[in-house]
Amino acid sequence: MNPLAGISTQEWQVLAGPLRLRSEAERDVPRSLVASELLNDAVCSALLDELGPVIGSPSRRITASLLGKRLSFLLTGACLYAMSAYDKGLTLSLDNTYIEYGHDDGLWASSLPLRSLDAAVAPPEQREAWRLAIATQLFAGLLQPLWRSLHGVTGVSRRILWENTAVRVYSLYEKRLAKLECVATRQRCAEDFRWLTDEAPASVFGLDYNPLAHFNRPVTLLDNGTRAVRFRRTCCFYYQASNPVEYCSTCPLIRPKATR
Repeated sequence: MNPLAGISTQEWQVLAGPLRLRSEAERDVPRSLVASELLNDAVCSALLDELGPVIGSPSRRITASLLGKRLSFLLTGACLYAMSAYDKGLTLSLDNTYIEYGHDDGLWASSLPLRSLDAAVAPPEQREAWRLAIATQLFAGLLQPLWRSLHGVTGVSRRILWENTAVRVYSLYEKRLAKLECVATRQRCAEDFRWLTDEAPASVFGLDYNPLAHFNRPVTLLDNGTRAVRFRRTCCFYYQASNPVEYCSTCPLIRPKATR
């Protein structure tokens, strides 16, 4: 049964499949909390202390960065995919969103449960204002308070957390949405991506700059021009929580010196 009002079965399969959207009833109860609870310093600290040994992290700061990477995928993926591919708006607010942090056998097991799965359909002649509202709720209303809390508790750089977010948004639009079959839908997705990374005002993110624009550095061509990589400006510390040591494919620490 499709629990999401206004979304077709085929659309729900994508959102609930690779993008891991879930209903409230499907949440991982022992390893989840309402997003607003993470703004409490004591709750945030306890979650990070519980998660750190599970993911092999040596410090709260590194745990916060790696949790932020996972949350960036979950919180931006379904929301922006629904917005751009389906013209449907999910409510990702502090009180409607659950934060899951399950991690089993070296892999994240977390999903994105929402209390209400009702979707707002984009008004045909007011889509730009609607898009602005959806993006502002996601970034300034949800992610900015979460990143502020993780920074306050651990000291992890807010720019690391925002680049974690930016990397996930780039991947969503360049690797997933760019491959949709419908030409008109691909064009709408490309326009949304251009707006997010070029025109969206800083207020959309609750910041004094647009982090999606700031971190959108040119790609580096590798392997005789056959592979394009957009190397990060900041390191997410993944290598410090892996054994044996591994680096992300976009890690600035492995960027060829000649291209720095």
